[in-house]
Amino acid sequence: MSAPEEDYRSALTAAVGHARRWLASQDERRVGPSRTAAELEVDFGGPLSRAGTPATEVVDYLAAKAEPGLMAMPSGRFFGWVIGGTLPASLAADWLVSAWDQNAGMRFATPATAAIEEAAGTWLLDLLGLPPNADVGFTTGATMANFTGLAAARWRLMADAGWDLEAEGLTGGPRIHTFVGMERHDTIDLGLRYLGLGRPTAVPVDGQGRIDPAELDHALTLVPARASVLVCLQAGNLHSGAFDPFPEAIAVAREHGAWVHVDGAFGLWAAAVPELAALTAGVEGADSWGTDAHKTLNVPYDCGIAVVRDTIALRAAMGVHTSYLVHETDGPADPFETVPELSRRARGVPVWAALKSLGRDGVAHQVRELVFRARQLADRLAALDGVEVLNDVPYTQVSLAFGDDATTRAVTARIIADGRVWMSGSRWQDRDILRISVSNWSTDDDDTTVAVDAVRDALAAVRSS
Repeated sequence: MSAPEEDYRSALTAAVGHARRWLASQDERRVGPSRTAAELEVDFGGPLSRAGTPATEVVDYLAAKAEPGLMAMPSGRFFGWVIGGTLPASLAADWLVSAWDQNAGMRFATPATAAIEEAAGTWLLDLLGLPPNADVGFTTGATMANFTGLAAARWRLMADAGWDLEAEGLTGGPRIHTFVGMERHDTIDLGLRYLGLGRPTAVPVDGQGRIDPAELDHALTLVPARASVLVCLQAGNLHSGAFDPFPEAIAVAREHGAWVHVDGAFGLWAAAVPELAALTAGVEGADSWGTDAHKTLNVPYDCGIAVVRDTIALRAAMGVHTSYLVHETDGPADPFETVPELSRRARGVPVWAALKSLGRDGVAHQVRELVFRARQLADRLAALDGVEVLNDVPYTQVSLAFGDDATTRAVTARIIADGRVWMSGSRWQDRDILRISVSNWSTDDDDTTVAVDAVRDALAAVRSS
């Protein structure tokens, strides 16, 4: 027999209550956690009891004990790393995904979630100006989205070189020469390492981290004739928000027969805003793209998006064919043929909900507002004595310094300890910096005012000490 609904009722009711209280607390609560993982282990660890605990009690205990160790990432005052909030429609859709409990790998077995994800993929390709016939896969995040695009590239380059990757593996096969900008995100290197492709060649960049097409051309001329080449470009530098010059860089890569992959974890969404379209001009000329829906689009964790023009290469790299899997004879790829996982939740459903709730104009407005808030913060902070804005702020990232590295580190520590906002430290161009990422749809003027006050107060406190 199926589990009766009443077995779920009280636990779900309790969870809804705790979730609503958590969301309601965002305006006033400290952004950072107040307890460490080591401290919380006492509450969550210890020997497993012999007897079980009623579901509602488990939920109540979980919510109460976890709360001090939670980061207020849904808050408009959270500016750390590149982590967005969650749109209401996406959060509710994600709850449904858990309740439906669909293993969303096969179109035949879960047609509803497959159809929803296919619709979301079609909308994404249209919004971002990418090839309409490309395959779209919903991965765990940008790391695996990039991995997926790079895996398709590896398969195609090896196949074109006459090497049977499935049968022979990498050993003894032709080398793939990989090129990246010096300021690419480290997850590109991680994906290459996962794929056994080794360390890439780093190409010089300009002062904002954009790859230099002339330097790329020079580097590619050193590759042996007819060698396999993979070039990775970037839409949205982690520290400056800058975008690689896609028309020029892709043209150079094409001259050398390279596959071009674009890491657009948070920046690819600029293509949805008419006045920002110059940032991504020419990006559609690449072969594969990776982005993150839980960054700029603001859907719940986890949801990366991999887009690959060469559908044969993607399905060959990711797919599996065995007798117990039912394949439809026509139509789009099965979801498991476009991502690394065979079994997965229907993580594209919250993306569909976000796009449906926002519409084309709403997506553009959301991205536009994030950029506006970043520039607003940069302007207000630059007006403070002792604050240096280091980047041009074309998009959603702001990098600050406060004189020497020691002062910058001290100010960063003060801001985190204060708790009104969260901004993460980093290092860029041989300087310690404070990095601000505006990624939350709910960040408003009040939040940016609090942020400026927090930076001002932290700097004053460091100076006085």
